[in-house]
Amino acid sequence: MTSTLVVEGVEIPEFLIAEEAQHHPSASPLEARIAAGKALAVRALLLHRADELGLEAQPLLDDNGREETPEEALIRATLDAEVEVESPSGAECRRVYDAQRQRFSTPVLTEAAHILIEPKSDDAAGWEFARQTAQDMLDQLMVKPDLFGGLAKTASDCPSGAVGGSLGQLGPGDLVVAVERALAGLEAGEILTTPVRSRFGWHVLKLERRIEGRALPFEYVEDKIRLHLESRAWTAAAARYVAQLADRARAEGVAFSLTQDGRFSEGAPSLGAMLSDGASADRLEAWMDATDLDLASRVKAAAASENLQVAVFVRRAVRHFVDHANDESWTQLISATQGAADPALAAMASLLKARLTPKAERNHTYTLIKRR
Repeated sequence: MTSTLVVEGVEIPEFLIAEEAQHHPSASPLEARIAAGKALAVRALLLHRADELGLEAQPLLDDNGREETPEEALIRATLDAEVEVESPSGAECRRVYDAQRQRFSTPVLTEAAHILIEPKSDDAAGWEFARQTAQDMLDQLMVKPDLFGGLAKTASDCPSGAVGGSLGQLGPGDLVVAVERALAGLEAGEILTTPVRSRFGWHVLKLERRIEGRALPFEYVEDKIRLHLESRAWTAAAARYVAQLADRARAEGVAFSLTQDGRFSEGAPSLGAMLSDGASADRLEAWMDATDLDLASRVKAAAASENLQVAVFVRRAVRHFVDHANDESWTQLISATQGAADPALAAMASLLKARLTPKAERNHTYTLIKRR
């Protein structure tokens, strides 16, 4: 029998979560499984809603020419149909611009030169000889800085040596990190007094000049700010929408299940609806008398203590469970019904046993995703 878990109000076969987990790199297997369960539940909720809306898949091509899968198209269509956000006003965009002006400027540019000394061998001795060669050049340059261009032409192992070591105008990320950091600490015209190592070799560095970034006018960045605000608002609205679908699924008491191939089951009654069925509550007393006399006597005693008929006591217990149960509670309840001839009656018996157990004895703790 396949083990199942309830996530966001959706019953999911555990093996589907295990398969999905490989697509969610995480710090631990448990975190990966939790992320996988969430992803499967969200996808199922959105596809279920697409089915309710009668939407049909119309796959589109992305900027790289890749076509959406039918599921991706349905999810996009569902969100397009039901998630709306207002476009931010010019005043809102202006407030963002005024509060974060440092973000809306051109990047700092640098003009630099270097002399690269590559190691002749990749062992420690080769790297040390290259370092000493670079240091010897630096010793000369500390006395005669004007020699930089000439040394670059005669000694640099980089093609830039042909132009005196000039690297041209550089933006953030154009150089390896070690070299970029070293240049950031220099003043215009300054030569770094120690060579810097990168994967290419040892660098003798000189900063020619630094061009500070300049503020961009509001009119130039307004559309980009508006797009950013719209995207952020849409993401938040989509998250709220999915949360509402999950809340509805939980309120219905596990609204639907995923089948073995990852699709939601169509037309199956939810366990919540089965539990809330008054006829099932009416049949429970006779069923308990025939199958579990101990439970029957405990339920009758509890009902009598509250001056209630057994069926009324059961209905109230069921309603309380459906209204307050979380995903872990539903997972445990579904496990109790698997293989039962009448899942509704088996579920009622399970939740009644839990309700009649003193709190002091309920010292178990459960996790949403359990290891097998």
